[in-house]
Amino acid sequence: MTKTTGKVALVTGGNRGLGKDIAITLGRNGLDVILTYRSNEQEARAVTDEIRALGRKCAMLQFDVSKFELFDGFLGDVNNLLRDAFERERIDYLINNAGFGKSIAIDELTHEDFDAFVNVHFKGVVFLTQKALRMMNDGGGVVFVTAAGDRYNVPNYAAYAACKGAIEVFSRYVAKEYGSRGIRANTVAPGGIVTDFNNAAIRSNSKAQEWIIAQTPMGRLGEAHDIGGIVGLWCSDESRWLTGQRLEATGGFNL
Repeated sequence: MTKTTGKVALVTGGNRGLGKDIAITLGRNGLDVILTYRSNEQEARAVTDEIRALGRKCAMLQFDVSKFELFDGFLGDVNNLLRDAFERERIDYLINNAGFGKSIAIDELTHEDFDAFVNVHFKGVVFLTQKALRMMNDGGGVVFVTAAGDRYNVPNYAAYAACKGAIEVFSRYVAKEYGSRGIRANTVAPGGIVTDFNNAAIRSNSKAQEWIIAQTPMGRLGEAHDIGGIVGLWCSDESRWLTGQRLEATGGFNL
């Protein structure tokens, strides 16, 4: 794939898991990166250093996607970084990746649980995207990391999957409304990936691993780099004619 140089990507939750691999992949592909972290500064610094070692510019900012009242201040900090550290005025790509997992049966779901899911996985993503689009170059793009579980059912993931499904609908509307600016919006929907997501629910559960592998034609679990490469494609000129699309990355799970 041709390297995409001279462009800047903002990656939420870029300090660990899928976000870490996404940020590093974008750096390898020639993009400069601003990554966010919620609490683990040490992890974020390590990723930042790794991207800088690739010869790309990289900076990190603390950010909580559920704190809507802080969005304007956060994006002000992004603007300052663009000007002072990147010598740019606008971003080119937004990757909405930050999130959390929690397994809860519908019968046990509380208002507090539901609000937490909605704030992080839907409302926060919607309004961060709205504001980031105002500072995005024409010809840029938005990538939403959703979940394969919004197409097929995974026990105890109803609230999480419902929010991800809502974001996929929102993504198509972004594609429709911002297409005149050459801005694309696409989603990648991972299946079972071996990370620390949801307290390492897959990595630490051998029975879950066996169940997933048995239903996966490619015969293995997903790895973070399986997703990073797809986001790299969405943030490149090779995908310039793709918008409003959902790419399910599961190794063929549940075919």
